[in-house]
Amino acid sequence: MPSLTPFLMFNAPMPEVVTFYKSVFRDDADILSDGTGGGAAFSLCGQRFNAFNGGPHFSFSQGVSFMVTVGTQDEIDYYWTALSADGGKPLQCGWVTDRFGLPWQIVPEHLGRYLSDPDREKAGRAMQAMMGMGKLDIAGLTTAFEGTAQ
Repeated sequence: MPSLTPFLMFNAPMPEVVTFYKSVFRDDADILSDGTGGGAAFSLCGQRFNAFNGGPHFSFSQGVSFMVTVGTQDEIDYYWTALSADGGKPLQCGWVTDRFGLPWQIVPEHLGRYLSDPDREKAGRAMQAMMGMGKLDIAGLTTAFEGTAQ
């Protein structure tokens, strides 16, 4: 069976990239090649990545992002803070760019269910709540979805 592996071109030394992602994803990061030879290979949450320092000719855009789906507000808070540290930027709707400019979405596991609910009024309330947030707030999304705001 074929496999699919994202190949990322950074404008940063690979050992720095690998060290950063290992620090963020901790036990969910498996370093296969640390980048000292130029290219790096690692897995984050079971997804394999290959990476290379391509220099200033390469940059990331929000056209491609990686979604970290989590179950708790503590996990949202952790990844939001860790990925935006040291030069990263918090954005709207659960998005953040890390210090290398790579876009991430930090989302609760039930967000997709909320946004695709057949009751379009409930889904619309969840969407409207999300659009007003930077870091996503599970309680706020749930309150909006259920229509229980006071």
